[in-house]
Amino acid sequence: MSEQIRLGVVGYGAQGSMYSAFIRDGRVPSIALGAIADIDPAKRAAAAEAHPGVPIYETFGELLTSGRVDAVVTTVPHYLHPEMGIAALQAGIHALVEKPAGVYTKQVAELNAVAASRPELTFAIMFNMRTQPLFRHIKGVIEAGEIGSILRTNWIITNWWRPQGYYNQSAWRATWGGEGGGVLANQAPHQLDLWQWICGVPQSVYAKLAFGYRRDIEVEDEVTIVVDYGGGATGTFVTATHEITGTDRLEIVGDRGKIVVEESKTATIVRLTKPERELSAGMDMSDVVKLFTGQFDTSELYSTETLEFDLAWGVQHTTVLENFAQAILTGAPLIAPGSEGINGVRLANAAYLSSWTGREVPIDFDEDEFLAALNERITAEGKFPTRA
Repeated sequence: MSEQIRLGVVGYGAQGSMYSAFIRDGRVPSIALGAIADIDPAKRAAAAEAHPGVPIYETFGELLTSGRVDAVVTTVPHYLHPEMGIAALQAGIHALVEKPAGVYTKQVAELNAVAASRPELTFAIMFNMRTQPLFRHIKGVIEAGEIGSILRTNWIITNWWRPQGYYNQSAWRATWGGEGGGVLANQAPHQLDLWQWICGVPQSVYAKLAFGYRRDIEVEDEVTIVVDYGGGATGTFVTATHEITGTDRLEIVGDRGKIVVEESKTATIVRLTKPERELSAGMDMSDVVKLFTGQFDTSELYSTETLEFDLAWGVQHTTVLENFAQAILTGAPLIAPGSEGINGVRLANAAYLSSWTGREVPIDFDEDEFLAALNERITAEGKFPTRA
């Protein structure tokens, strides 16, 4: 096999043009730019100017049958990710889908089933934040048992401020039928993925979502999710798009320690000398008095480590692209297997369904019930066809 794969970029918008430039500039050694497709004539013209000699197609179908690509990346609206992923895999083309994997789990499950039926093909998802050294490090700390069993998780991620003009730029933006939701579908899928990737998949979800709370939109711009991991362990996830000075803070509490991540950049790791209950049982009232008066040597209880990591924004995407190529060329393990994309979509779907029905819902909720509720909102919106 060649030392490079020929990648087809589907959709020459912000992401598609960025990936194309990365490849053109040699930042992804194992990928050559095979072709670009976009239905917009202006974007095709921009692509032709930026990438002379690269075939430019109007439709995805033309790109697939061109013989110019070994793999595709789908930088298109959310509803098209599963559809195009399925078409690529059925055509014998490797597929890297953008986040989220789709809008509703029934659609994503179909994509996963097709991928499972073609094990000779590589199927991945652009969860670029999984490459961040910080998140990889804390996942390793948890898996090594350094903070014990998880008791509680909390992620406040509200630094997505979007003024009204952002939503007014396009008729499909922040709609049920066009985009498939608001902050959960657009801004927060990376964090939903990281939350379950690091902390585990919950058993059930209860959520309160505000739709058009601080913006003139139909979809959610304020979210509070409470999850149950079982055994008394819980988690919360709070996100919004209306805070000018938002917060990014993740806390993971275990029975042997705690991790606090600020701005997805700094991690403070507290490791207890013994499980918390053992420390509690070993302290008499004289120890409590010393503790309350600041006389107790806390090194007997815990140690603290603070680590800071570089965000390295562009490197995240090129790392996933290179890893995708290496998985095709050498069988290297994927950073983000495409089949795992359904996990974040399931969390978002469960949150929507809980908010719409006012009840706690299991993580394996009724997919048909969710799709029917989504279609009700698409119909009421009156701008786009319902989904099957």
